[in-house]
Amino acid sequence: MHADVFQTLADPTRLRIIEALKGGEHAVNDLVDRVDIHQSGVSRHLRILQEAGFVQVRPEGTKRLYSLCPEPFKELDAWVTGYRSLWEARLDRFGEELERRQKARVASRKKEDTP
Repeated sequence: MHADVFQTLADPTRLRIIEALKGGEHAVNDLVDRVDIHQSGVSRHLRILQEAGFVQVRPEGTKRLYSLCPEPFKELDAWVTGYRSLWEARLDRFGEELERRQKARVASRKKEDTP
């Protein structure tokens, strides 16, 4: 996984465009309305997303329709999955430690309240 993938996805406008495209194919003007920036900005972000492989374009008459490409999202999911077990194990240990400390605190309070 390349760092530029994360840089591409880190931009809030590009994330809004991706969210809009989750519902299917859209023309640039449709995306302008959805992400609330000028057409030139949407086109620039779409070009960046296309160069990174996240979107594809299909000409239809005078329109250019954009849609998501599933492959890079699958690659990203596979990369994250590789780390998921590591983080889940750490979070499980963290949760166990929190529970142990809470029980110790409750026991300590009960001991203090006992005459």
